[in-house]
Parts: sequence; C-alpha cells; structure tokens
Amino acid sequence: MSTVLVTGGSGFIASHCILQLIAAGYQVRTTVRNQSRKVDVPSVVADLENDAGWTEAVAGCDYVLHVASPFPHTMPTDENDLIVPAREGALRVLRAARNGGVKRVVLTSSFAAIGYGHREQRAAFDETNWSNVKAPGVTAYAKSKYFAERAAWDFIAKEGGALELSVVNPVGVFGPLLGPDLATSILMVKRMMDGAIPGVPHLYFGVVDVRDIADLHVRAMTHPAAKGERFLGTAGDFLSMLDMARALKRRLGAAAKRVPARQLPNWLVRLVALRDPAARYILPELGKYKNGTGAKARRLLGWTPRPSEDALVATAESLLQLGLVKGHRVAA
Repeated sequence: MSTVLVTGGSGFIASHCILQLIAAGYQVRTTVRNQSRKVDVPSVVADLENDAGWTEAVAGCDYVLHVASPFPHTMPTDENDLIVPAREGALRVLRAARNGGVKRVVLTSSFAAIGYGHREQRAAFDETNWSNVKAPGVTAYAKSKYFAERAAWDFIAKEGGALELSVVNPVGVFGPLLGPDLATSILMVKRMMDGAIPGVPHLYFGVVDVRDIADLHVRAMTHPAAKGERFLGTAGDFLSMLDMARALKRRLGAAAKRVPARQLPNWLVRLVALRDPAARYILPELGKYKNGTGAKARRLLGWTPRPSEDALVATAESLLQLGLVKGHRVAA
C-alpha cells in the first residue's frame, strides 16, 4: 500500500487521521517537533520553522496530510508569531513534497480562512468565500490560516509542478480524545461541563466530529474529484452556544448539571472584555448569525458526517471517561 506522511501526528485531528489510514492499510509516518512527543507510528523530527528533517520525512511518500499548524490557547502579542510559522511551514512542506515526488498534499486549513471579517449574512458560507483579514477584530489565528492557505494555492499554481493540492476547511472540531492535549474546541465543552462560566455568549459555531474530519482528509487524499479543490467540513447548520449547551443538558442529564442554561447579554460580555483578553477576541462575532455548508464534500466525495449534536456529546462523554470534568468521578 501507499505511504502517507501526516504532519504533527500527536495532535487531535492528526492522530485520528493516522488511525483511519492504518485501518485502511496505508503505511503511515509522522512528524513531531521533538522526540518527547510520543506517537505510535514511525516519526521524523521536523519543525515548521526549520528546513531540517522535511526531505527525510517525505522520502518515499505518495501522499502528505499537512495537519500541523500553530493553534495556541492564548493569542500572541505579535500576530506574526502565528502567521509566519503557519505560512512558511505550509510552503516548507509543499516544497519538500514536490521535490520528493509526492502525488498529492491535503492541507488542513480552517473555516477561519472562509467566514471571518464579513458583515452578518443569512446565506451559508461555502468554499467560494474567503475571510476578509483586513477587517478590524480578525484574530491572528484566522489570519494565519488565511495566509497559509493562500500561499499554498499560489505555490501550486506557480511552482507546484506535478504536485496536486486539496484543502480541508474544518469548523469547530469535536469528538473523542485520544490523548491529553485538549484542542481549543474541546476546552470550550470542558468549560461548559465544569460550570466554569455562568452563561454562554451569543456566538454561532459550526460543529464537526474529528472522526469525520479525518475521513474527509482521507477521501480528499485519493479521490480524483478532490484535486485542486477546497472542502468546508461542517456536519450541518451552525449552532449557537446556547443550542450547544441545551443539547449537552438534554443528552447527558445529571452529568451535565453544571452546564449553563442561559445566554449572557451582549453588553455583559463587552463589559467583561474590558478586563479579559480572551473575551475581547470574540467581540467582532458577538451576536452575529453565521452558517456554513458542507454540501460540496457530500456531493463530490460522498462524505456523510454524523450529526452535530452527536459530535458534541462524544466530546463530553470522552471528557467524563477520562476524569477531566470537575466534580465527576470516573467509575472504577
């Protein structure tokens, strides 16, 4: 079978990609920033900010899933600390893949490269949309995904040679944990389950299960129709955070007793944002209806994600099983 390189193999999405590739019979290799990041497949030490290791990493590979990208829990003081590694890292991987004779790279981008910096709209965002990164309030993370994806498409057009590119743009990724690293979307559910917030802000999120995003990566890797295409990965219509909280309470009962049941007024969130930098980042999207569609992936690739609520519940159940929810004891 073909050999696949998955970058950043210890991460949330990448680890699920590795599982599905192995189950499908592929030989899998991954990259780690340092040897302390334990993974269960052959690994090469390679950093997005350094050329070392990438030639070795792609050697003999037919495909590359470039999943690794900086996603900090707190935003840097200088946005370029996030933008430059994401953009240059993508180009580093694409250059090595082209030189190494790789057939296709699947780049993990984000809905952050599609649906931010726009005025409120009722129409669902799709793959034809790009974020307006010049708009005030667009986060460094959204800019990093935008510039990395734009750079990737430009590289393929001008210098890619025979190398093919497909891009997956996930919304908020939820689902079962495979390790101790808690992605930002998982932390959001954890905070709700812990009762760490008195109410939820008026925000809308797309939801998708990590297992379905991994499946979308694998489909985009080999499907002829995926060449030169981007795919918005969302399970269905976006949910408000209040919708999400209500779904957890309805489906999990007593285990979700700490989940807030009310929506915070926008004025209160703005007041909190005066002192809390994390709250400040959400202000441009506060109260703004938002939606997106995964119809293209369903139509072209036969992708069939599980419902949004199931992805949310799987997240909470995973946190409960691992003993990561405040006040909840794991059965012996």
